[in-house]
Amino acid sequence: MTRHSPSDLEQIYQNRFAGKSEYRKKIWNILCAFFSQWIPAEATVLDLGCGYCEFINAISARRKFAMDLNPGATKLAASDVTVLQQDCSLPWSIPPDTLDAIFTSNFFEHLPDKTALERTLNQAMAALRPGGRLVMMGPNIKYVPGAYWDFFDHYVALTELSLVEVLTKCGFEIETCIDRFLPYTMSQG
Repeated sequence: MTRHSPSDLEQIYQNRFAGKSEYRKKIWNILCAFFSQWIPAEATVLDLGCGYCEFINAISARRKFAMDLNPGATKLAASDVTVLQQDCSLPWSIPPDTLDAIFTSNFFEHLPDKTALERTLNQAMAALRPGGRLVMMGPNIKYVPGAYWDFFDHYVALTELSLVEVLTKCGFEIETCIDRFLPYTMSQG
């Protein structure tokens, strides 16, 4: 399956999120306060599939990276964020054992297939320091079966159980798994 080009992604997201930036910033400030329990201020952190950089711009961290194919990410990242515009399923330019935390939100369903997801998780495992954490959230097809496909760029159907299975396969240990966390979308706020 072919993924969307960077320019396609930029157009899709401009249309989807037009006029919602203030609402989304408020939500991300609240979410960052919650996620800071797993991402300490002295951490080196990567926002994987960073989109509009709302998380990485809002989180307190010593060193910040953001990765996305969307060229819009480079324009929206704060000055203290290093943006990596690359395919996350290919080798990362971040050296092994560099990151204390990787955060991703509403991203894995956008990968073109399960093979790309597994390759991405293997890259994440390699980039994390021993004891590092992968913190993620995203839609659970179990709770939004039809609405899951309302977004043209969703390819991979995931539940909390399917993610636990592939994470374990890739060497991650599961600390916390919450099957429902937020409303399904922030594009309609």
